[in-house]
Amino acid sequence: MQVSERYGKLGEEDDFDLRFWQSQPVEAIFEAAFEMVKDYLLLREGHADQPRLQRTVESFQKA
Repeated sequence: MQVSERYGKLGEEDDFDLRFWQSQPVEAIFEAAFEMVKDYLLLREGHADQPRLQRTVESFQKA
């Protein structure tokens, strides 16, 4: 796990976040985004048992 720190005043403009996330592998970015989805569901729904992104598709059919 990579740890990065930034020191500065709140509201000060820089590209720290952009540089940090661009240095991460795709898997780490996806995992962080999925953790945010689970946190949102926990706060909004009271649980994050089965997020919609994890549901299984049984089959595709032409309409």
